Parts: sequence; C-alpha cells; structure tokens
Amino acid sequence: MNCSTEKTGNEKPSRQERRYGRTRDKLMTAALSVFSEKGLGVSVDEITERADVARGSFYYHFGNKERLIRLLVDQTLTDLVDRMDQECATRKGLEPVIDGIIQAHIGFFSNRWQDFVLYYQGRADLTLEESCDGLERPFLKYAKRIETLVDESISEPLSDERLRKVANAIAGFVAGYYSFATIASSEGDIDKEFRSLRKAFVTSLARFTREAMPESQVKW
Repeated sequence: MNCSTEKTGNEKPSRQERRYGRTRDKLMTAALSVFSEKGLGVSVDEITERADVARGSFYYHFGNKERLIRLLVDQTLTDLVDRMDQECATRKGLEPVIDGIIQAHIGFFSNRWQDFVLYYQGRADLTLEESCDGLERPFLKYAKRIETLVDESISEPLSDERLRKVANAIAGFVAGYYSFATIASSEGDIDKEFRSLRKAFVTSLARFTREAMPESQVKW
C-alpha cells in the first residue's frame, strides 16, 4: 500500500513530505492489519500502537477513524473494479462476463486476505444502524460497476432494479464463497474445490437475468 504524496514531473518530494507519506502509509497499513484481526470497532490507540506512531499523528493525517476506514475501503474497491475491468475486457456474453466478475474477485483477494476481510466487514457494517458514515459511497460505486459490466453484456438494457439484484447477488456470492473456500480448501487452491458451485451460480444468475428479456436480445 502506498498513499504517499507524489510530485509531478522531475520535482522530488521534500524530506518533510517523504516523512509525511511514510507516517501515513504506516498508519494505513497498521489499520488494515488491526481491522482484519479485530474488526472495525478497534480504537485509534490500537492502530497507533501497531504503527508505532503518536496518537496525534493519526488525527493530523485522518481526522477520525471513520475517514480512515472510508479511505481504505475506497482504495480496495477501486483496485477491485480495475481488476474486474481487466478480467472482463475480452469476455463476450452474459455468462462469461458474470464468471469474469467472480474470477476477478477470486484473483484479487487470493493474495490480499486483509483486503478481503475489510471488504467483508465493510459490507456487513452497511447493515448496521450505526454504520461508518459515508461507507456506502465506495460500495455503491463498486456495485454500479458490476451493474454496468452486466448491462454491457446484453443487447437491451435491464431495469435498474433487476441490475441491482444481479449486482447484489454477485457480491453476496463472492463474499460467502471466498470465506468458505478459504477455510475449507486444503490445497490452497480456493477455486478448485468449488468450480461446480461457481458454475451453477453463474448459470442460475444468467437465467435470472434472461427472464427479464426476450431470449433473442441476449448477446451469446
């Protein structure tokens, strides 16, 4: 993770700017580590202790814990959306695109366990009455991108409600699938033991999507 201040052109960052960037990176890395171990309800003191940084530095860089959570979630989901775009760029048709979205999640999180825990906790936090303020925005952008990828795989647009259901189904499946696969897979290949389940889900979700349109409108 690198959130340091960057200079444009050939201008190099000053010593103070480099120190600022290092401190900020240490806090974000420590926060991600603590969140993955203990959940989003940890204290600022636990984060600064893990980062070995003064408490005042935390508030100087982020203002409050909620802003830090939003930054981490937004960064994770932005990277995940990029991975989905790459995975689906050459796929044509509804089922290949849905499968590509799922594959993007699996590939993305396979080497980023802490990011997956943050993703999982963030989705769960949205259901709470007192969730992190503003956390819904990065998740809405992420869900909208899933909707767009699905919408672009069919010849006629679906209703917003149907697209939203498809996006929620994919996100929910990935969260449960990856959690269970990581625990149950004894060989380290989180996809190997669950290919049949994944295929069944893709087929069912594609059928659900096609029910909203004449068969001739789907891009095969």
